[in-house]
Amino acid sequence: MTEGNAAYRIRGVLLPDESPAELWIDTDGRISAEPIPGATTLVEGGWIVPGLVDAHCHVGLGPAGRVELPEAVTQAEADRDAGTLLIRDCGSPLDTSPLQSREDLPVIIRAARHLARPKRYIPGLAVELDDPALLPDEVARQAAAGDGWVKLVGDWIDRGVGDLAPIWSDDVLVAAIEAAHAAGARVTAHVFGTDALPGLIAAGIDCIEHGTGLTDELIAEMAHRGTALVPTLINVDTFPGIADSAAGKYPVYAGHMRELHVGARDVVRRAAEAGVAVYAGTDAGGGIAHGRIAEEVAALHAAGMSRVEALGAASWAARAWLGRPGPTPGAPADLVVYADDPRADLGVLAVPELVVLRGRPVAGRAARAG
Repeated sequence: MTEGNAAYRIRGVLLPDESPAELWIDTDGRISAEPIPGATTLVEGGWIVPGLVDAHCHVGLGPAGRVELPEAVTQAEADRDAGTLLIRDCGSPLDTSPLQSREDLPVIIRAARHLARPKRYIPGLAVELDDPALLPDEVARQAAAGDGWVKLVGDWIDRGVGDLAPIWSDDVLVAAIEAAHAAGARVTAHVFGTDALPGLIAAGIDCIEHGTGLTDELIAEMAHRGTALVPTLINVDTFPGIADSAAGKYPVYAGHMRELHVGARDVVRRAAEAGVAVYAGTDAGGGIAHGRIAEEVAALHAAGMSRVEALGAASWAARAWLGRPGPTPGAPADLVVYADDPRADLGVLAVPELVVLRGRPVAGRAARAG
């Protein structure tokens, strides 16, 4: 790996504009508007993509729950080496803010803690509110603790009914989302089924995670309101296993989860066709390993998005949505370079030629050769 505050040069085809580009990176790790004499050439020809984005990731969460900071660093490194340079951390039981000062780790946009009711989410992950009326105040607290996002648990299995059920009433959701917006934060929610979606969308939520229960009517309302969708398809592929483990005690829930899995890719296709903004998120943490963004992009394409749309959902489009600039003069140089055009073969995403984070080569064959 190349180290030090050197200046660099990369030449290739810059996506999505397909323009031949010669990018210069100054010693502060930013894109330079002017050529830099003596800069070290990292790549002479290749396909340059703005740093990849995992828009639903859980740094600090492992299969057994909360992990410690050293393991969280390892998780973030796995994402980085796969080309993910910007993470929207969708709720974590660990305070990962110390990682945000690490120049060698992806930029992390934190949503602080999940918000749920007692016994209505995975134990130990969420702030659990005994009184649902406390949600607006707790949303304001989590908005202050995070980086402009708050994460609600919208539905989860209700053991009293043996199936997915909404967690919050519509009036509480309206007040909670208003509180977040007043604090300058956006709100997203974990939702598997259909019943919780109308209240969340009508309350003005900014994003839906998973969204496997979306109907055409709800999709149209999301498109009208500008509500985004992060479908986490590689996580949705675990639904059959969840159903198998629950079938003995909760057969209705198990059958429901199988149905949601079968229809998940069609939901993505219909949402994208309706104009809903769809972004790539792996749901890494827990049962999903970090560093799998290429698989999620491939899954979005298999669901019906074009290769360009699927790639943009994990790069330039997602960066714009999250307010992080691409490779323009003065912006941090967060780039991934591929030997071949990833729009022609999304499998190329699994083998970066070069990963440049904050202007420093950190992964890929070209970085190792440097």
